[in-house]
Amino acid sequence: MKILVINAGSSSIKYQLFNMDDRSVLAAGVVERIGEEKGQIKHENKLAGTAPIVNRLAIPDHQAGLNMVAQSLLDAEKGVISTPNEITAVGHRVVHGGEKFSAPTVINEEVLSVIDSLSSLAPLHNPANLTGIQVAMKLFPHATQVAIFDTAFHQSIPDYAYRYAIPNELYEKHHIRVYGFHGTSHLFVSKVAAEYLDKPLEETNLITAHLGNGASITAVSGGKSVDTSMGFSPLPGLMMGTRSGDIDPAIVFHLAKDHGMEISEIDKLLNKKSGLLGISGDNDLRDIEERMAKNDEAARLAFEMYSYRIKKYIGAYTAALGRVDALVFTAGVGENSDRVRHQVCQGLASLGYTLDPVKNSQGKKGEVSEIHAEGSRIKILIISTNEELEIALQSEAVLLA
Repeated sequence: MKILVINAGSSSIKYQLFNMDDRSVLAAGVVERIGEEKGQIKHENKLAGTAPIVNRLAIPDHQAGLNMVAQSLLDAEKGVISTPNEITAVGHRVVHGGEKFSAPTVINEEVLSVIDSLSSLAPLHNPANLTGIQVAMKLFPHATQVAIFDTAFHQSIPDYAYRYAIPNELYEKHHIRVYGFHGTSHLFVSKVAAEYLDKPLEETNLITAHLGNGASITAVSGGKSVDTSMGFSPLPGLMMGTRSGDIDPAIVFHLAKDHGMEISEIDKLLNKKSGLLGISGDNDLRDIEERMAKNDEAARLAFEMYSYRIKKYIGAYTAALGRVDALVFTAGVGENSDRVRHQVCQGLASLGYTLDPVKNSQGKKGEVSEIHAEGSRIKILIISTNEELEIALQSEAVLLA
């Protein structure tokens, strides 16, 4: 059985093709910087064992990116399948499932309609997820399409944490509550961390920090999410690439009333023009770190704001959990930026987090890397997330059910 996993984010598409007989990866790649002047697709044929092939070109939208993915998989030289019919299923990461979906779901027209209706709650992601599904249905017409929802893992959050302090009828009639996101990643690294710590997942308390262009942090108690930084939508919480994260909600009223901004303008401002981009002019932390090396003041401020907000959530969730076995850094920034990890952990020794600067600078060395100092009360780990494998496993379970 071959399962293709498509993880279409706001500006990128990650993909992996799995042979589920032995869980091996046949091909993998990423389409990056979609919609920007300089994009790229990196494709690797795992069967051949050759170096990844990188093509740098403008990629106008997600449909163009997914067409490139299909071409790479079918390519006579670098491809791994001879016909689209070899793929049994396509597993799709879908960011927002509302309260409608709490488990992997086979996609039909009704499911597509609901995903579309939830786009207002995840405007950067659900439209991209929907496009990915629609294009995949055309490219792989014989495959079963399965949706895996980011919100599912957070259904265990207790009511006192997922409810907002607004009139009850807004929850009861309109389901306004915390949903949480990046659930597939938080679940995957939680399972890997528990195994690494040699503890049953049900007895493990973790803080998992998924840091990328989108970022969230989750308190995990006994293998279950008990609080998370994102909320009703993926907008609140940590500062992100283009999203503001937490702000005073009165700012929205002020912008509308005193500055004449339309709601749609404010929506775009907070989701697509804020965060790192709003402060520095760049939404990619790699670019910001390069500018910091040149003493760029806007880049410095963006970096420190980004790191400070992560630190605040770690403190809050340490208090909420009471006991923490490990702090886990994952995703693009979490796994690769030693500078962010260093900045975040500075000053947290009194809470039990002591970073080893040498281990931290060496970065990740495989699936799990320890970067805490000897004697640190709480372990600090870098764990490579693998949302794609988790999606493939859940898609397989749907097919076998």
